[in-house]
Amino acid sequence: MEELYAFLKNTLLITQFIAAFVGLLYLRELKNSYWKWFSIYLIVIFLLEFFLTKTTLIHRSYRQSCYIFFILPLEFIFFYWLYAVKSLHNSKIFLLATSTFIMVLMALISVKPKMEVSSLIMNYGSLILILLLILEFIKQIKTDDILNFKENKMFYINLGLIIFYVGSYPYHVFSIELYKNHYEVWSIYYTYFYVSNCIMYVLFTASFIWGKAQS
Repeated sequence: MEELYAFLKNTLLITQFIAAFVGLLYLRELKNSYWKWFSIYLIVIFLLEFFLTKTTLIHRSYRQSCYIFFILPLEFIFFYWLYAVKSLHNSKIFLLATSTFIMVLMALISVKPKMEVSSLIMNYGSLILILLLILEFIKQIKTDDILNFKENKMFYINLGLIIFYVGSYPYHVFSIELYKNHYEVWSIYYTYFYVSNCIMYVLFTASFIWGKAQS
């Protein structure tokens, strides 16, 4: 299984690179659109993941702290902004989601070990994002966006986030318990975690190729 996990981790990094590279190719075309920040986001995420996993620039003992304090907040807050501010046009939802996320993160850090903080903040951050996904889905149903889904960038991003965050939510919630008492079940969810993560970045790449910036 260790060989499989190593393969999946490398595959994930490759899909992140492809998404970042394609995003970079489209960056000039998107320079007058807020979608340029999606390209920049993917480039930053790939570079962070690469430096954390493939270099010795960041000591192993600090890697989990980098995920907790920087990568996870960056990922969630970016998508809160994309959905709440840019798609739903509701800055209050963004401020509420971001502020509560940060407060929960700070509260967990003060009372929980790092491993538990990482799992719990992933649970809470994913829950908020899932609620935004539902609001976005309702919005698309009520408009003509659903009819032109192939040209809608948010369709590909929505689908990717649903497959990863919704599909792997049970893993984030029960990962510690499953690892201790039901390792085989944990192993299945852990594999899905990486596979769905790869699929998400493939769909992010597709959003540049088939999606239109004005969507």
